Amino acid sequence: MNQKKIFLDESKMPKQWYNIQADMPTKLLPPLHPKTMMPVTPEDLAALFPKEIIKQEMSQERWIDIPEEVREKYLIWRPTPLIRASNLEKFLGVTNIKIYYKYEGTSPAGSHKPNTSIPQVYYSKQEGVKKIVTETGAGQWGTALAIACSMFQIESEVFMVKISYNQKPYRKIMMNVFGGTVHPSPSPLTNTGRTILAEDPNCSGSLGIAISEAIEIAVQSSDTKYALGSVLNHVLMHQTIIGLECEKQFESVGDYPDVIVAPLGGGSNFAGVSFPFLRHQLQSGKKVRCVAVEPSSCPKLTKGEFRYDFADNAGFTPLLPMYTLGHNFMPANTHAGGLRYHGASALCSQLLKDKLIEAVSIDQLECFKAGVIFAKTEGIIPAPEASHAIAQVFREVEQAKKEGKPKTILFNLCGHGLLDLQGYQEYFDGKLQDSNFKEADFHESMKALDSFPKI
Repeated sequence: MNQKKIFLDESKMPKQWYNIQADMPTKLLPPLHPKTMMPVTPEDLAALFPKEIIKQEMSQERWIDIPEEVREKYLIWRPTPLIRASNLEKFLGVTNIKIYYKYEGTSPAGSHKPNTSIPQVYYSKQEGVKKIVTETGAGQWGTALAIACSMFQIESEVFMVKISYNQKPYRKIMMNVFGGTVHPSPSPLTNTGRTILAEDPNCSGSLGIAISEAIEIAVQSSDTKYALGSVLNHVLMHQTIIGLECEKQFESVGDYPDVIVAPLGGGSNFAGVSFPFLRHQLQSGKKVRCVAVEPSSCPKLTKGEFRYDFADNAGFTPLLPMYTLGHNFMPANTHAGGLRYHGASALCSQLLKDKLIEAVSIDQLECFKAGVIFAKTEGIIPAPEASHAIAQVFREVEQAKKEGKPKTILFNLCGHGLLDLQGYQEYFDGKLQDSNFKEADFHESMKALDSFPKI
């Protein structure tokens, strides 16, 4: 019998995060100040982030120490198991293809998000911050931030994309349990929200809008900071604890992945599992395919353009070099709320530009079908975001069968779907449709970028 669960002893949990910027062949273009269009300085970011977070965001050091207090909090659920999907392999009828998944749904939030919420809140606490404001899509990030803030006795306020706020009420309740205040976005609490609601009272919201609202609130008080759950360099770096644990777990069973698959909304999920393995390719040429999976309704990597754009809707953030659909693009109302974001992180965007990673887009019906099969075989109901990775794993298996080659596949099961059951019910009821990419909306959104610096 093959080993099913591969555990890592707590004493072997990584003590450092990996910063891929140290090994990238093409260095990132600088973020630009939205008013001066000059590269941002640490002082430009001081109103939003604690000093240590700014330092990490700009760092070129390969390894960043994880504070001991953060590691202690990680031990609540880390290290997470690496699991051989042996029942899924039997269902797919494969004998020379091995499928593994790193299960991040064991965290208090049910997803990978606490890997970065805990250090972000820790560094804020060190500087005397009293309150942290953020946005959330499907609710995993907002939940993770509320949990971290409760650990360090800091107030949390969350702007949740309205379509997800309505679809996933239990996420809101979870945030409330941990002391978080939650608002549907767009809201009447900010100038950003009021402006959008005046134009469209029924606006379902987007991550870009929610980010703008959160930033607008955060800058109004000196003892309040903002935290972001994806996109930025330090967030992706914090998530590399996932892949660093995977490395040690694979070593313990004498295996190594040929391909790594993960969903991509802003990039933290994908980066967390893939960057530590991509490091081997960058440093020593050891090949691994890293495939980012996005929804076909919001395909920034596969149909967007690589250029400077805002990370938010209102233009409060620096301009980032990214693959984008335009900060005004309004994604379709899919259940994978964590993937409904107009842009990709600068790190993932540059790696795709350099052809060091790959990207595919998949319709939500294919993803829900894959999620149901996975639940029936492996016993875990995946979050809609995670089902995108599973759908791509099925495609990888079919391709490997055609090639007749052995293959080891790793994917990041970034969270469970126990609070996403409405989406599954709508799938079973035939109410879900594949959300087509709105080409006309994309071109209209991109017009707003014509005055930005060109890449």
